[in-house]
Amino acid sequence: MVNSMHIGNILLLIMSIPLVGLFVKTLRVRATILAPITVLISLIGVHTVNYDVSDIGLVVVFGAVGYLMKKLGFDPGPLVLAFVPGSLLEDSLRRSLLLFDGDPTGFLTRPISGTLLVLFLVVVLLPVIRAALARRWSTDRRNTKELV
Repeated sequence: MVNSMHIGNILLLIMSIPLVGLFVKTLRVRATILAPITVLISLIGVHTVNYDVSDIGLVVVFGAVGYLMKKLGFDPGPLVLAFVPGSLLEDSLRRSLLLFDGDPTGFLTRPISGTLLVLFLVVVLLPVIRAALARRWSTDRRNTKELV
């Protein structure tokens, strides 16, 4: 299997080197032409997974949400990142809670999960602590200047 992947990569390289000029020419196509083609290919791909029209509607709704997020200044990247591993994390959490008989403190008793939870709390609370220290440092500096 690995050898077939190597052969496929070599063939892809052999085929793509002569076509680099064609790929560069696609960059010259206006976005007003390229965007509808991209949307059409995406919608066809979504429909062929389950052959369900409601999947197309779901893609259109999430596309509109992404467009609105971009127009309102929100970065849609974290939302997409949350959807990709979200179901996997939810299933793993459910299994873990079944192992702990529904007790969430079981995560603290295991060394790996406890360490990861502590690191997560440090990463979440670090900006808050830095902001509080910066505020305190600036007020201490102002008080020192007033004394001088």
